[in-house]
This record gives sequence, C-alpha cells and structure tokens, in this order.
Amino acid sequence: MPGISNFSPALTGLIPVLVAIASGAVIPFQAGANAMLGRSLGHPLWATVASLLVSLMAVLPLLLLLRAPMPALALAARGPAWMWAGGVAGVFYISAALVLAPRLGAGGFIAAVVAGQMAGALLVDQFGLAGFAVRAVTPGRLAGALLVVLGVVVMQFAGTGAASPAPAAS
Repeated sequence: MPGISNFSPALTGLIPVLVAIASGAVIPFQAGANAMLGRSLGHPLWATVASLLVSLMAVLPLLLLLRAPMPALALAARGPAWMWAGGVAGVFYISAALVLAPRLGAGGFIAAVVAGQMAGALLVDQFGLAGFAVRAVTPGRLAGALLVVLGVVVMQFAGTGAASPAPAAS
C-alpha cells in the first residue's frame, strides 16, 4: 500500500485537511448519540463513561491490528504532568456535548465549540503551549477567529424560531 508521501504535493497537503474535515463532520453525530445515550442511561456522566469505554474497545483492536508497540510508560512517567490533561479535556467536552448539544442544536453547539477551539488555538500558538511552536497572533489570524465568533452569534441567534421535536428513537 503506497504511503501518503507517494502522492503529489498538492494531494499530500489535501489529504490531512480532508481527514480533519471528516473527523469534524462526525462530531455532531457523536454529540447527538451521546446525548441520547445519556437520556437512556439516566445521567449524562454515565453516557460519558460509556462513550469512553466504547472508544477504548474500538481502539484496542486497531492497536493489535497495527502491531503497535507497547507504550513507553517509563518515558511517559517522566513527562510533564500537563500532558495527561487531554483525558480530562475529553471528559469535559463529551459531558458538555451531552448536556448542551440538545439545548443549542447541533449547529449552534458546534459553532460555539469551534469558536472556543479558535480562541484556545490562538492562545496555544501565541505562547507555544502544550508543546506547540510559537506562532504569533497576527491581525489576519485574529480577524479569522473573530469571523468564527460572529458565525456563532449568527448560528445561535439568527434563527430563534421554535425548534421542532426530535424524531422518536426506534
């Protein structure tokens, strides 16, 4: 199977963008599925636990299939403590999605999430946090982030008509 480096430079640059777009496209479905699961289980935090367990069950066979080496736990133990915060951030995101996506709607929730991601990304880049190289917040990058925030306002408040009920689960 050819590696990504065997493709033209234009296509090589496009593939990661398309994969990122596809991964973003599944997030509204994840939020909806987890919200339904939370209602079915009786509490949103149980849906968070279930979602993370399903994630674990999905990734373990992939690790075996890819013959990934065992993790370097000794090396990880010597790393900075903040690197483990990704798991906490995941729990926060999943739990927030469970509660807020049904209230804000898929579009409103995702628009707000993207606005938060943009703000966080600008801070991470500006100060070189979490192992990223410093990348200054330029007027153009700031304008782009502000357009995303404007998009949140439009998504959430432009269509304030009554929401129709979700179809019944079968």
